[in-house]
Amino acid sequence: MKFAASVSLAALALAGCAANTSSTSPVAEVPATAAAAPAPAANALPYPQTPEGARQFIADVEKDLFDLNVITQHAAWVNNTYINEDTDALNAYFGTITTEKGVKYATQAAQYLQVQGLDADTARKLNILRGALVLAAPSTPGAAAELNDISTRLQSTYGKGRAMHKGKVITGDDAEALMGELRNPAELKEVWQSWHENVGRPMRNDYTRMVEIANQGAKELGYADTGAMWRSQYDMSPEEFSAMYDRLWAETKPLYNQLHCYTRTKLNQKYGNAVQPATGPIRADLLGNMWAQEWGNIYDVVAPKGSGDVGYDIGKLLEGQKKTPLDMFKIGEGFYSSLGFAPLPKTFWERTQFTRPRDREVVCHASAWDVDNKDDLRIKMCTKVNSDDFVTIHHEMGHNYYQRAYNQQPYLYLNGANDGFHEAIGDFVALSITPQYLVQIGLLDPKKVPDESKDTGLLLRQAMDKVAFLPFGLLVDKWRWGVFNGSITPANYNQAWVDLKREYQGITPPVARSEADFDPGAKFHIPGNTPYARYFLARILQFQFYKAACDISGWKGPLHRCSFYGNKEVGQRLNAMLAMGASKPWPDALQAFTGSREMSAKPMLEYFAPLQRWLEEQNRGKQCGW
Repeated sequence: MKFAASVSLAALALAGCAANTSSTSPVAEVPATAAAAPAPAANALPYPQTPEGARQFIADVEKDLFDLNVITQHAAWVNNTYINEDTDALNAYFGTITTEKGVKYATQAAQYLQVQGLDADTARKLNILRGALVLAAPSTPGAAAELNDISTRLQSTYGKGRAMHKGKVITGDDAEALMGELRNPAELKEVWQSWHENVGRPMRNDYTRMVEIANQGAKELGYADTGAMWRSQYDMSPEEFSAMYDRLWAETKPLYNQLHCYTRTKLNQKYGNAVQPATGPIRADLLGNMWAQEWGNIYDVVAPKGSGDVGYDIGKLLEGQKKTPLDMFKIGEGFYSSLGFAPLPKTFWERTQFTRPRDREVVCHASAWDVDNKDDLRIKMCTKVNSDDFVTIHHEMGHNYYQRAYNQQPYLYLNGANDGFHEAIGDFVALSITPQYLVQIGLLDPKKVPDESKDTGLLLRQAMDKVAFLPFGLLVDKWRWGVFNGSITPANYNQAWVDLKREYQGITPPVARSEADFDPGAKFHIPGNTPYARYFLARILQFQFYKAACDISGWKGPLHRCSFYGNKEVGQRLNAMLAMGASKPWPDALQAFTGSREMSAKPMLEYFAPLQRWLEEQNRGKQCGW
């Protein structure tokens, strides 16, 4: 999965946050940790600590941040699409201003939250504002500037990162593509090792210092640490969120374990015991992805005999019809148009970065942008004509359509119901990229639509991405939460990362690692400071959304064969949820589309149930686990 974050509010990374999950409560409770926040002199507040004063404060803040966010987004876009010392400086400059304002407003919001008799809307916005910063600088002079300098430097270090293949220097996006194409273990090891060491190692000291500053800022806002601040953004306490997170993993772990066992057997058969033993963890570089987070690129290695050939390859279909990256984007827009959504604005096609420019450094990881909080929608990609990027385009456009749907909301509600929702929208649309959909858009010959005998192959191909990702999606923030709360110290940053990947993924690096390394930095979301729990939640939510859409469309067949392409009723119901933005607690938004107020892995397990039964048959008598 490529980076796919909504950046309409990148400067503040706002997400819905309320102390109560009930939208009918007239007064939001203040989290107990808020009492620990510093209390500046009363004259530091612009308005009296009264319900009306709080409302006036919110009105001023929303206008100020709306205007600031637009110029900040322009600076961030230029920096991401034209990396040099000047754009680094511009991005850091506006980032510093935004951080300083964010810290100021968050501190003041914590004080207004002490007011009795707040209306529910004001209380919700105050809670959002209090926890809005991904990284909160302390009030110490110069701290915000230092934090933003480090953050910009970390992201630029990643963007300029290089790997090696056969002794030649290659770019990060080329390295990522090669990890999916190569089948020579020695070459895979070279690309993996060079990327992790060239990109990750230089970040270690900066990252350590960044954690120190950010934790000081989070504590000033009344949070135990930065990780606790992140987990407070889900309409529940950090402890409740952690419990839900672990419950969802427990529900899906048996399916993952069967997939791991089967995949390891196939890799052992291909490479032999010297490269991949038949028991224990899987060697990370053999799984078709730089971070072993999705395994679909090695489907050719694991495909079952007879039913493994699903009859088509999207990448080859695109190449056969000489489709360009721009054509792929037009196809993606067509899906949303079929649901009744208006076409993307003309400026989207003028301002999007479709492919890697030849003349400059850029951040290639895909992301969706809403630069002006209204309709200046863009995507930043280094698109290649292949199956992965075809799916990624459908995903990224989901962010843009979500951004546009809620653009009439007040500034502090210009976001998804929670960040997992934002990621899940495009993902559940991408689940509808079925053979029937490919026929409908003229990409696949109707005579080549695979029959039910190919279902095992179709499901296994999906599981190699969707199911394989789950433990990785979980552990990235497990690592960061440990870093932020001090249970993982700088002395064991890398070993803790390696240990978590082994514990949850059953993965081991291809070469020995030490504390000279900083392997977490080789994953964009670590130097990019993008909270990652959203991606894990999105894997669960997308199947809930998908099942709801299939039910609305009247689909009666196996869930995994459903496509709701062209169904206007699905589009209407979906838009009603999207238009809510962050204005209500996420259970309200979930209920509006699915009828349920609880995240559940049951739809995902229903989707993959035929595959799980097949995997258990294949693994009978094998020593599964690691």
